[in-house]
Amino acid sequence: MFNGIIEELGKVTTVKDIGGGKEIGISCKIADSLEVDNSLSVNGVCQTVVRQQPDHVAVQVVEETLRKTTLGDLEPGAEVNLERSLSLSQRIDGHIVQGHVDTTGKIEDIRKEGTNWLVTIGYDPGWKDLVVGRGSIAVDGISLTIAREEKQVFTIAIIPYTWDHTVLKSRKKGDRVNLEFDILGKYVLRYMQNREKGSGEGVTEQLLRDSGFTQQ
Repeated sequence: MFNGIIEELGKVTTVKDIGGGKEIGISCKIADSLEVDNSLSVNGVCQTVVRQQPDHVAVQVVEETLRKTTLGDLEPGAEVNLERSLSLSQRIDGHIVQGHVDTTGKIEDIRKEGTNWLVTIGYDPGWKDLVVGRGSIAVDGISLTIAREEKQVFTIAIIPYTWDHTVLKSRKKGDRVNLEFDILGKYVLRYMQNREKGSGEGVTEQLLRDSGFTQQ
């Protein structure tokens, strides 16, 4: 689990095909605090460290993840948002982020307004019930607040620090971004859907599985 507060901008050093997946090497300062099998959020996608050196890690991206996220677009030299998984003693400064990307969106507009940047993102309208004004959303792993919502697009306001210390500063109109909607919103939506259907099931084991929780 993560909280959407980016710790470092890493740099992709290698991208290798492994069957239908890819192995991505990343240079980063936090590598020396990671171990093999640790979880690492890469542009909002929860990945497992498969190799580790003092200043370098490697993760392996499976086919399903390549289909659902933007990790397949990465090339050597690209910067990526990195966040280590939470510890129980750590404050949650953003919101609960699983690293399980729901879908990708497309940047429709970027403009500066005063000291802030306004980024408008288009998305599949099938997710519209989870896009709520002033609600939380993770964009490329960054915990953000939806400033306003319109038909099939939403806008986020980015403060200068976040702009300068994440991959957003290198994004342009037309780029794809990873989107993860608020997990609490998903639970509420599913509960209400079940109530409307008269199932009366509420929170079930299948609901937890569908929402990304699996038994270890």
